[in-house]
Amino acid sequence: MKSITVFTPAYNRAYCLHLLYESLVRQTNQDFHWLIIDDGSTDNTEEVVRQWLEEGKISMQYHKQTNKGMVGAHNTAHYMMETELCVCMDSDDFMPDNAIERILALWKEHGYPESAGLVGLDAFKDGKIVGTKLPENVKECKFSELYVKYNVSGDKKFVHNRKVFNRYLPYPFFDGEKFPITSYLYLFIEQKHKILLFNEVFCIVEYMPDGLSMNLFNQYKESPKSFAHYRKAKMQFALNYKERFKNAIHYVSSSLMAKNFKFLIESPFILTTLLAFPFGVILYFYLMNTKKKAILKT
Repeated sequence: MKSITVFTPAYNRAYCLHLLYESLVRQTNQDFHWLIIDDGSTDNTEEVVRQWLEEGKISMQYHKQTNKGMVGAHNTAHYMMETELCVCMDSDDFMPDNAIERILALWKEHGYPESAGLVGLDAFKDGKIVGTKLPENVKECKFSELYVKYNVSGDKKFVHNRKVFNRYLPYPFFDGEKFPITSYLYLFIEQKHKILLFNEVFCIVEYMPDGLSMNLFNQYKESPKSFAHYRKAKMQFALNYKERFKNAIHYVSSSLMAKNFKFLIESPFILTTLLAFPFGVILYFYLMNTKKKAILKT
């Protein structure tokens, strides 16, 4: 059995998936398995992947399902995997040639059974780091502490300890929506498990115009129940009151989008939600009328 699974949710990405495939072929350590979850693609993704399977250059597997959205693909992948570690590589991203080698070496040296896994850096093709680096003097921390306590910004690449991660599955779903927030389960995992920090590049990113990263506002509008549920969890586990209040504002806005007018009594912090209400209303009208696109991933 391989040590790590690289899993890729793909929807109509035949035109760019080859970049990831080629980077995996070039890996200096081939102790990985590539699992592609085709989330109902209507392009020639299956034809392209079948050719790679026939080539047999790397250990890989292809699974096609009806369209369930990004998180639905994550659920499928996590239940199919058997390796100790796993990492999600989006269909428009790829890995540095030594990424698998470094991930496995770092885990062998620093990993332990109850660790949530590793977090490393995303970078652009020109080598520039996405956002900021991780704090140099911190060995491990909670997921939320990265952004709240240490003021880290920008997307980072998380490598999960699969046995720990799977204890918290599945991601939730709401009728008529495709739950869009892959970091949702991190909030629950971090209550008992910390993640190891390394300032090494695990992923090279390129934000496509049709990617989830570029269309966050549309996701808000299409999945308001999901976002409200996510914000309730963020309120519950907030590291300080500022974070709780900020998420209460988003909770109000998403609840209004979902036409859930019981949101106040359903809130885990009723008074905070009441105080956040006017700001949530303002955010609601802004999001419903804006045509802007968000750049950072959720």
